Amino acid sequence: MLGIELTPEKPVPQLVEHATHAADSGFEAVFCSHHYNNRDEFTALAAIAQATADIRLGPGITNPYEAHPVTLASRMATLDELADGRGVFGIGAGDPSTLGNLGFDHDDALRRVLETMQVSRRLWDGERIDQDGTFEATDAGLNYEAGEIPVYVGAQGPHMTRMAAKYADGVLFNGSHPRDIEWAAQRVSEGRQQRDDKTGSTTFDFVAYASVSVAADRVAARESARPPVAFIAAGAPPPVRSRHGINDAAANDIQEAISAGEFTAAFDAVTEQMIDAFCVAGTPKEVTDRLNRLGETADGVVIGSPIGPDIEKAITLLDASNLSVRE
Repeated sequence: MLGIELTPEKPVPQLVEHATHAADSGFEAVFCSHHYNNRDEFTALAAIAQATADIRLGPGITNPYEAHPVTLASRMATLDELADGRGVFGIGAGDPSTLGNLGFDHDDALRRVLETMQVSRRLWDGERIDQDGTFEATDAGLNYEAGEIPVYVGAQGPHMTRMAAKYADGVLFNGSHPRDIEWAAQRVSEGRQQRDDKTGSTTFDFVAYASVSVAADRVAARESARPPVAFIAAGAPPPVRSRHGINDAAANDIQEAISAGEFTAAFDAVTEQMIDAFCVAGTPKEVTDRLNRLGETADGVVIGSPIGPDIEKAITLLDASNLSVRE
């Protein structure tokens, strides 16, 4: 899979333009990220579905806290129906910095994501469900037929990555550095060894969900990487930070600034070391070479935010034909 992430911080018509450009440029999937303070990703995806014919699309990722998991399953099924079966359900724990503003914690994140995936599949199969776990549902079902929708779990830590490989159709692994992708491949292998054919597809898609910033001007590309790197550094588990020598205190300061809405301070606190660890940022050749290196280990790559200082130019500069991760 060669996909691209579009962040609904821009008006939906602009996202549709970017998505159609990506489809025309050879990309195979479009994911819309979710944060409550951006525009609604399902609304954006519905518009993209109506403007495209072949590209796969879905949330990348949505979380099972801000909306009830049964409601999420129905929203995803509706999108898949509108897109004539092109839907991909990207589900994960969500961003701790922004979810904390809404009073949610991540104590039960892995179990909640797993239960959401399992319940969604049963609902799409036409079952009525009773659920008493991290969320509750009594005799819940859909009043319409739903298709078979692949589920991709957004992951970064070891437990979520292994869980995805054991139960899901794919993982959207939050990683941009070859060291992280090689580490994740080991966790995927561990999870797949425990896989039961009854849990879903016998195949599994290991996708690197990589923050990318590309421009002809290397300095401009790296400067554009600061906002997404701030969020990644703030939400990265301590072992991930340690793998790259990132100071926990510095990352925690960024997280506190994001939670307080002090985004300029958070972005200014991003270091060059953080950009190297958490983003593929640079000239087209630099970015292409590194993405192809990620593709030596992963089955696919999603080009994540920010893409570049100018998204339209960045999509052209990436030149999908030069990337070795297409199906």
